[in-house]
Amino acid sequence: MKKLFMISTNEYFEGNVKSLGYTSATGKSTIGVMEAGEYEFSTSKHETMVVIEGEMHVKLPGASHWKTFKAGEAYEIDANEKFDVKVSEQTAYLCQYK
Repeated sequence: MKKLFMISTNEYFEGNVKSLGYTSATGKSTIGVMEAGEYEFSTSKHETMVVIEGEMHVKLPGASHWKTFKAGEAYEIDANEKFDVKVSEQTAYLCQYK
């Protein structure tokens, strides 16, 4: 059977955020882990971020306050936006792209 897509590896913020990229029937996704810290991300596509384990404190684009997302909760970011994330412990996530 011919393989059309490969698993990709991604590393950001000096290795403090790592993920594996893959393609499924629903499209492209990454699943990863963030070390405790503060990060600014930017998007090129619409993203749905699902917290798998731990929690994320997120400052969404245009927001003046932080919102907390716990395991099982999700948030969405439009394409071409920036947003801030703080995590206080290793936190696992699934990011789905549209």
